[in-house]
Amino acid sequence: MAEAKTKKHQAQSGPDVDHLEQQEQQESHPQQAEQAQQKVEQAQQQEEQLQQDSGLQKKLDEANDRLLRLQAEFDNYRKRTARERLELVLTASEEVIKGMLPVLDDCQRALFTLEQLENADPHSVEGVRLIYNKLLTFLQGKGLKIIEAKGKSLDTDFHCAIAKVPVKEKKMKGKIIDVALEGYTLNGKVIRFANVVVGE
Repeated sequence: MAEAKTKKHQAQSGPDVDHLEQQEQQESHPQQAEQAQQKVEQAQQQEEQLQQDSGLQKKLDEANDRLLRLQAEFDNYRKRTARERLELVLTASEEVIKGMLPVLDDCQRALFTLEQLENADPHSVEGVRLIYNKLLTFLQGKGLKIIEAKGKSLDTDFHCAIAKVPVKEKKMKGKIIDVALEGYTLNGKVIRFANVVVGE
């Protein structure tokens, strides 16, 4: 009877296994919660870092885009100013050369008249020819060119028909048979149309 009471007392006073397991679980929960919190914080930091990197990349892309636009604008400005400067030079020279064309015409007429005279002084003819050739050569050096006309088909981009005359040869119909006034181009631009007579 005494032995039974002793065993019962030992059983009652022995370790409570369930209670120990609950206590261990309660003690381990704060560690797991702390670890989970750390993981959450790390994930948030990584996300913030990614957002910062994304923002920096966006700013870098915008800066590169602005730089490319500025470079394109500067290149366009440089080309435009160079073209305007060239046009200014050409326009200034065009006015001077156009003013000299009547002088060139007079030299050409004088030379033609002297060559038609039977008793013309050879020295006078040679002097006028020399002046005419020097003036024409100088102007050609500035970009002046005579518009080809005689024997060519009428081209309204270069020729101005001032008269039409009957022709016997069919191949001369629509062709320029005479030039009343020479036409000229300056650096590829027509500054005076050739006044011509066309066969019909």
